[in-house]
Amino acid sequence: MNGLKRFETKWGHGYTLDGKRVKGVTTLINGGVPKPFLVDWSARTVAEWVADNRDRVEQLWDDGRAPMVAFLKSVHRQQRDDAAARGTHVHELGEALVHGREVEVPDYIKDHVEHYARFLDAFQVEPVQTEFIVGSRKWQYAGTGDLIADVKGHGRMLLDLKTSKGVYAETSLQLAAYRYAEFTGVEGDESPVPEVETCGVVHVTAGGADLYPMRADDQVFRAFQHVAYVARLNKDPWKGEAVAWPDEETAA
Repeated sequence: MNGLKRFETKWGHGYTLDGKRVKGVTTLINGGVPKPFLVDWSARTVAEWVADNRDRVEQLWDDGRAPMVAFLKSVHRQQRDDAAARGTHVHELGEALVHGREVEVPDYIKDHVEHYARFLDAFQVEPVQTEFIVGSRKWQYAGTGDLIADVKGHGRMLLDLKTSKGVYAETSLQLAAYRYAEFTGVEGDESPVPEVETCGVVHVTAGGADLYPMRADDQVFRAFQHVAYVARLNKDPWKGEAVAWPDEETAA
C-alpha cells in the first residue's frame, strides 16, 4: 500500500488510493444527485448575457451562425469558471487567515475576505485541521475538507466554506463523507479524522458571512453511500444492440 495521493488536473484535482484512482466526494455527489435547476440557470445566464450585450451580439451575428452558437454555448461555463476561481481564491486566503497570517487581498474579493475575517474573530475560531485530505478504503472515495475548528458556542465543528449564491442541502452529504472517512493523511501518513460535535457551512459572500449548522450524522452518511452508488453506475452495458428486422420469408 502506498496510501492516498492527490494530484492536480486541468479540471481541478483527483485522487489515487493505494495506486488506484478513486472518485472524489464532490464528483460522486455531482454524479448522483440530480440538479434540474442547472438547466434553468444555464439558459438564464445566456439570456441575460444577450440582453446586456447588444453591441457584442450584433458583432456575433456578423461573424456567422457557427461562431455565434459556439460562443453562446460557452457563456454559462465562463461564469461558472469565474465563480469557481473566486471561490478557490477565497479558500486560499481563508486558510491563511484562520492561522493568523497576513494576506494581500485583491479588490475583487476584498469584501468576501473582510467578512470572513470578522467571522473568525467573532466566533473565536481556533483551527484543528485545515485543507485536510480524507480517504476511505471500504467505500473507495477521497476528498479534501476545508476546516475542523473549535468555534465559540458550538464546540468542535467540521466546516465547509462556501462562496456560492446559496447553501444547499446536498452539502450535508459532503460533510458526512468527510466526517466518516476512515482516515486523514497522504502517502501512508494516516490518522483518524478528528471527532467533531457538529458540522456546518460558513457562507461567505460580498454581503456578509453566516454560519449554518448542517446535519451530517451516520444516517446522512448512508445517504451519501447511496448517492455514490448511483454515481458509479455504468448504464452502457444495460443496453443491447438494435434487433434486426425479420425478413419477409421469416415473418410469413
